[in-house]
Amino acid sequence: MSEMPSNGTAQVAGPQLFLQKIYVKDASFEAPHAPQIFTEQGQPQVELNIGQRVNRLAETVFEVVLTATVTCTLNGRNAYLTEVQQAGVFAAQGFAPEQLDAVLGSYCPHVLFPYLRQVIDALVQSGGFPPLLLQPINFEQVYAEALRRRAAEAGAGAALSQGRPEA
Repeated sequence: MSEMPSNGTAQVAGPQLFLQKIYVKDASFEAPHAPQIFTEQGQPQVELNIGQRVNRLAETVFEVVLTATVTCTLNGRNAYLTEVQQAGVFAAQGFAPEQLDAVLGSYCPHVLFPYLRQVIDALVQSGGFPPLLLQPINFEQVYAEALRRRAAEAGAGAALSQGRPEA
């Protein structure tokens, strides 16, 4: 049985992650060809670019920022462009360094994504455009790909430092 500290919460052994705050760090929306773009016919093309970064705020406190840029073009012209930085403050303790990297690189963006998607949809609709429902993203796969890229870059750097050309 776990011990109850004086504040009434159970103490749990092992790694712990706490969500402390979720907020919009930055948001922008542009409709450069409005209102003329609203009268055009055609099939819009939507492009999504997503990225993330982690900032250490204290020994066990991290800010994770998930950034999405959505560009919608219609007949070769930008209908709208929106960029949102959705952030969260997470406290993490008891994780080994590689576990912490995985939690911050895959789990935390997964937590932030629904909020990011909601803000983008609200901006797009407020701009006079139809709703935009972004499909779920597998952040574990994105994280695994980032690890592969880091390993390949490290391997290429080691080969160059030893005077060997890249394979």
